[in-house]
Amino acid sequence: MLQTSLSLDYVLRPSTVTENPPVLFLFHGYGSDENDLFSFATELPEELLIISVRAPYPMQPYGNAWYAINFDAEKGKWNDNVQAKASVDRIATFIDEVVATYKVDASNISLLGFSQGSILSYAVALTYPKKVKNIIALSGYVNHDILPENVTTQTEAYKHLDFYCSHGSADQVIPPDWARQTQPFLNRLHIKNIYAEFPVGHGVAPQNFYALKDWLTKRL
Repeated sequence: MLQTSLSLDYVLRPSTVTENPPVLFLFHGYGSDENDLFSFATELPEELLIISVRAPYPMQPYGNAWYAINFDAEKGKWNDNVQAKASVDRIATFIDEVVATYKVDASNISLLGFSQGSILSYAVALTYPKKVKNIIALSGYVNHDILPENVTTQTEAYKHLDFYCSHGSADQVIPPDWARQTQPFLNRLHIKNIYAEFPVGHGVAPQNFYALKDWLTKRL
């Protein structure tokens, strides 16, 4: 059931842990909604409180976005980075609201994003590193235009972060070359990370899901 009591709408799967459960936030891609990634919930560890979030900008005729993408043929495709930064801040606020409302373990917060949700997961972790621990970034890339200007000097603040990054080698929506730049960038920041590719397009292959599930389970 859709929850509307906090600043962003979401659906929730309770944890089997009664006190201070770890929490996993799910952030869907452009034009989708909170139900998309929530399909993962039944296969993920039962101790996780899972919150699948609806992006704040409704689209027509359906779906939602974290920020606008303009597909103008003359200008080429471009992102609304002002909206993207606003969504980064809104997610950070929402994390605080969930911590206060559900009394989760604030030291064990994980993010899982797909595509546009993945791009924002990178940005949330690198803008508000104290709020998160593990990041699963699927079929996305690092958009440097929405990161803090001092990101390269904040390595001490990032030392606890851990990333699982994956991409489809046949992705025609977000070029694999964009995603392949992620690992060198995270390495320069001395951030723990794994990067993997799977022989699919813009989606999550079963072997990719089982790999990320194993990665996450070991970090709870």
